[in-house]
Amino acid sequence: MPSTTSIDLPPPALRGRAWLAAVGRSSSPRGRSAAASTVLDSLAAIGFAAGLALAIGRLPLGWQAAVPGALLAVASVCARGLLARTAIGAASRQAAEVKQAVRRRVFAAALAREGREPSSLGSALSVAVDAVEALDGWYVRYAPARTAAVASPLVVVVAMALASPVCALIVAATFVPFVIAMALAGGAAAHEARRQFESMARLSGRFADRLRALPAILAFDGAARAGEELQIVSEELAERTLKVLRIAFVSSAALEFFAALSVALVAVYCGFGLLGLLPFRPPERLDLVRAVFVLVLAPEAYLPMRRLAQAYHERETAEAVAEVVRPLADEPSAPGRAGSAEPPAVRFDGVSLAYSDSDASVLDGFDLDVRPGEFVALVGPSGSGKTTVLRLALGLIQPSGGRVTLDGRDAAPGGAAWVGQSPVVTPGSLAENIRLARTDVSDAEVARAAALAGLPADSLDRPVDERGGGLSGGERRRLALARAFLANASLVLLDEPTADLDAASEAEAIQAIAGLARGRTTLVATHNAALAAMADRIVRLAA
Repeated sequence: MPSTTSIDLPPPALRGRAWLAAVGRSSSPRGRSAAASTVLDSLAAIGFAAGLALAIGRLPLGWQAAVPGALLAVASVCARGLLARTAIGAASRQAAEVKQAVRRRVFAAALAREGREPSSLGSALSVAVDAVEALDGWYVRYAPARTAAVASPLVVVVAMALASPVCALIVAATFVPFVIAMALAGGAAAHEARRQFESMARLSGRFADRLRALPAILAFDGAARAGEELQIVSEELAERTLKVLRIAFVSSAALEFFAALSVALVAVYCGFGLLGLLPFRPPERLDLVRAVFVLVLAPEAYLPMRRLAQAYHERETAEAVAEVVRPLADEPSAPGRAGSAEPPAVRFDGVSLAYSDSDASVLDGFDLDVRPGEFVALVGPSGSGKTTVLRLALGLIQPSGGRVTLDGRDAAPGGAAWVGQSPVVTPGSLAENIRLARTDVSDAEVARAAALAGLPADSLDRPVDERGGGLSGGERRRLALARAFLANASLVLLDEPTADLDAASEAEAIQAIAGLARGRTTLVATHNAALAAMADRIVRLAA
């Protein structure tokens, strides 16, 4: 099975950029390679300026005299292209490693939180799938640009000083208002970027949670209200996005102004100096080669800082994401289950459940006794409360009235294997996704669970993305079943495990469920007659 990059996430005591920097240091040396390549780009820029200046300066002596300088300029351009490709490639691979590690931890935390905080699962998954993607900008663009913005301008100014100390002084003097403008723009953008991300996370989480609760929303005629809530949050996100764009536009204009002013001052000084029209006696003597050299090099002094300014918004977004991801990634993963010696008895005693914002009851005086090791199928029309019964047995929700017990104790999260309709998928291999059920098991145990669920051994190395790309509907169901086999819990709860499957996949899933239910207390909510017929008892719920 393929190995994944091991990244030790820092403790949650670190905040914002400190947490991001610590994650980057623990990921791989690729970040340092990207930063070094970005800094070396300034040396290639100096080579290009020198080659172009030499070629132009010697052109009056014949084109043959200009060839060495032209070759140096061409070689420098090629070197810059290779360095840029190296930097982007290394930074992109580092970002992919970090995002994979963080997503893996957040997904594991989401599984562990499923029992304790079911209402927050949509937000957690939204963070893992969408918000974590914002970390890409920090590692691909901001971190290398930050290093280059410190070192590269100094290298360029020193090179300019060797040709024209006055031009170097002009460029260095304009750094001051340039940096002040960056700081002011960054401070203004930081607050708005955080508010924008909070709105985006709120919208994504609200949408995911409403999507999960769609059957209940439709059952209680809450579609209009849910739509209004999503519209309000969407308009808030649009407004805050526009504020960020306004700040970005103003800050870009200010930075471009100071960069253009510096280059213009250098150009005026060189032009009047070569013509001997300066109103003062310069402390140096410029020639054509030196003038061309500093003119070509002057914009390069600002290029690293302009790149940093362009990536500054991504820094603020990444820091806002880090504040949300940091506590989630530090959550302990779902604990491994070694299984109980005996399957439990499950009892529903006069259970009622009504949502706080509705007068209607999902369940009203529901009674059910499930014997240890019994396989019970819950059947009934949509909205009859089948999934609600499973969630009550799992301890995800508490009844409004009555009591749900496992072996005489109140039902509580943990200790049961849950097979839902949409299993959580993380980027990595299929085997690594199965292992989320128990992280303390061997590869052989993972392979055995996969075989029991009907997944062939040669499919375990198959890569899967965070959205489940590469898995068919039947394979998703078998992935959930394999996790249940690996969890080895004595109570198994299945929610429509054969929904939306073709005939062949459905038959394979039913066969796997029969094996999973053997020796365990099993409750399954289903519309499938073949699956229900396999149960020891069928309980019909009315709408």
